[in-house]
Amino acid sequence: MQGQGETGCFLGLVKDFKESSVVIHPVAFDKTTTYGHGASKGPSALIEASRNIELYDIETRSEVFKEGIFTAPEISPMSCQKMVEEVYEKSTFFLNEGKYVVTIGGEHSISFPVIRAHAKRYGPISVLQLDAHTDLAPAYEGNPYSHASVMARVKEIPEVDRIISVGIRSMAKEEMLYINENETFWAHTLFENESWMDQVIEQLSDRVYLTLDLDVFDSSIMPATGTPEPGGLDWNRVLKLIKRVIKAKSVIGFDVVELSPIPQLVAPDYLSAKLIYKILSYLFQP
Repeated sequence: MQGQGETGCFLGLVKDFKESSVVIHPVAFDKTTTYGHGASKGPSALIEASRNIELYDIETRSEVFKEGIFTAPEISPMSCQKMVEEVYEKSTFFLNEGKYVVTIGGEHSISFPVIRAHAKRYGPISVLQLDAHTDLAPAYEGNPYSHASVMARVKEIPEVDRIISVGIRSMAKEEMLYINENETFWAHTLFENESWMDQVIEQLSDRVYLTLDLDVFDSSIMPATGTPEPGGLDWNRVLKLIKRVIKAKSVIGFDVVELSPIPQLVAPDYLSAKLIYKILSYLFQP
């Protein structure tokens, strides 16, 4: 067993970049959120919570930290354009160094340059979007790089074949013009049985990028997001889907975004950190 370790490091572990298989890339960006603000504080809160995670994963009976997990310095771009440029540049560098990249936000807009970097390296790919919202507005309040437009930008990436969206339960009527209902799994349809997971997997290509907006979870267990939505998925259902996708496909990278910490309420921070560790445990399971 270990103590809390070093502040500012995922799991409290200080690891050498060259000797690590995984890079945690914190992006403290919150310039376009429209309701609850504070996503720029999400990466540091998640990393702080991670220092309290037990390093042994009971389900996989593994200790994935032994793969080497390096925590990159947090970046905090001052504008949307700077964010797109800097995140793409950093993501490309990490990928070129052969690292498995986990990006933590920050608002959902940060996912566009990350996905673009992965698509350039691994394309063609499909994107699995776990989210309460479609995020398909061509632009929001005149900004094409808004968090409400991130999947509209992802659709424009040539190497992205398709986007499979799961957990959607809130959208503007205008977004129906851009949605593919055959590739959208509405939250209210996911509770009677789990056959929909088979359909998700069937529609994904061999290489998959996972973008996970924490508001996919029901607001009862994840209130700490910019727009918490009732009627969402629970912990076990989300993990079961991810585990099945990882077994069936090659998940080339993922991000976890939209944690907006609530002072004195640490459970959402811990959930977010544990989620990353669980996904890594599935990915690197012996």
